[in-house]
Amino acid sequence: MSVLTIYPEHQPDQCTRYSDLDAIQSHLQGLGVQFEHWDAEYELALDADQNTVLVAYRDPINELKQKHYFQSIDVIRVHPDQPEKEEIRKKFLSEHTHDDFEIRFFIEGSGLFYLHVADKVYAVLCEKGDLISVPANVTHWFDMGENPNFTCIRLFTTPYGWVANFTGNPISAAFPTLDQFVAEHS
Repeated sequence: MSVLTIYPEHQPDQCTRYSDLDAIQSHLQGLGVQFEHWDAEYELALDADQNTVLVAYRDPINELKQKHYFQSIDVIRVHPDQPEKEEIRKKFLSEHTHDDFEIRFFIEGSGLFYLHVADKVYAVLCEKGDLISVPANVTHWFDMGENPNFTCIRLFTTPYGWVANFTGNPISAAFPTLDQFVAEHS
């Protein structure tokens, strides 16, 4: 189940949680963030390559491309036995921005997006079927957990794909990891 948790920027022990889709959408819409639940109906083999994933999800991708004029699309797939998973996690855990608007469509697994806007931090637990956008220049980070298991289709408005502008702010260390977050909600 998708969950939105809102924290004061400097008080990660204080929070308000929402699990109702309408409430999640309402809070995120005020930030310019699109959050929807789409069908993620295709079961993919563990060795499915990027092209196989993109062909399976051709229709929703085309819908998003027409709506937002995306120029770059890729697939990120990380599993517990992937050798470079710790390097990937470390990169995503660093607070950053992008110069462009991006969308992530979770077609397998889950991950925890943090959006740092003004004096609040919004943690969004995204699961299979969730689609989330990150507006240009919004500070954020992503945790895929110690044993990641997710596949996302990523769409970008620039032709360069994922390019991060790291802020150097260590804020992500003050907030729950994906594993801690999930344990709290079990």
